[in-house]
Amino acid sequence: MRLSRGNRLALGWSAALVAAGLLTGCAAAETGLQRDTARQLQARVLEVTQASSQSDPAAALTALDGLDAELEAAQARGGISEERRRSITTIATAVRADIEDAIAAAEKAAAEKAAAEQAATQTPPPAVQEPAPSPVPEPQPQEAGKDDDKRGDKGKGND
Repeated sequence: MRLSRGNRLALGWSAALVAAGLLTGCAAAETGLQRDTARQLQARVLEVTQASSQSDPAAALTALDGLDAELEAAQARGGISEERRRSITTIATAVRADIEDAIAAAEKAAAEKAAAEQAATQTPPPAVQEPAPSPVPEPQPQEAGKDDDKRGDKGKGND
């Protein structure tokens, strides 16, 4: 699926937001994120960013799924605080929405283009014009006696 330039930019910015959210304060213990966990999450964010920059929204969504799973695992082992996980999840949710919007827009544009192409190839044949029926002349009233004159003498003398 090809994304428009605007959709690619939106995907790129969204992925950059996730990266920025994860990268800020990764090393400090008070950020609620352990160093090893930060590296693992950064690897997942890099996957999202690369997929977005390559206009591969399906791969970007898959990478976001991996990021979500990684966040859950990190929280379970105590590698990330609940506050930090929520912060990252909020950003990832916004990125997911942007990617899904970009996919929907690309699908709509593709459908509209296909419909326009189909309409162009299926133009109806030109209408055949039926010739107008020629008017039938109305019968003329005959003058009285003309028919009688034609019969003329045939009728005389047979009385």
